[in-house]
Amino acid sequence: MASMVAGSNAPLTAENPGLPGVIIAMGWTAVPSNGPQSELTSMAIVCGADGRALSPEHLVFFNQLTTAGGGVRFAGGEARDAEQVDVEFARVPADVAKISFLAYVDPELRGPGTFAAVRSAYIRVARPDGSELLRFDIPEMHGDRIKAMMFGELYRHRDDWKFRALGQGYENGLVGVAQDFGLDL
Repeated sequence: MASMVAGSNAPLTAENPGLPGVIIAMGWTAVPSNGPQSELTSMAIVCGADGRALSPEHLVFFNQLTTAGGGVRFAGGEARDAEQVDVEFARVPADVAKISFLAYVDPELRGPGTFAAVRSAYIRVARPDGSELLRFDIPEMHGDRIKAMMFGELYRHRDDWKFRALGQGYENGLVGVAQDFGLDL
């Protein structure tokens, strides 16, 4: 397993010939609060070469569990991860250039919140059998203004898939995400 830093890239299929897909797992710890507790929600956005979502149907989250064709599927979480998304490379259409993985503070649950109480956030890339290939521990930041975070992205490089660690925060939350990805959220 390789540990990554923000901005670094790692080959997936070039170094793992025959890799049929990956599990993208995200996790975090929320510091308990006596008042309102921020609750994170994850999502994957399937994008074209322009970096924008191919369509509203190319957003995968708890309310839309898969893309057409099933190449990107929301799998929920399991004991060690808060959320998981399964990506099956052969079922991802050729016009998909990248898949971005984000989490945002759900503004509907307990009022506006931020990443201030979020600790130990990470994204990891695993083989379909669960064995870990890559891990990016997102550096602790002053999250009192961050309302959404892009953890990382899978992207095509010629005929191969690679992963980029990001940890990019959005102070304007889903509004900023929608603007960047051409979505109407």
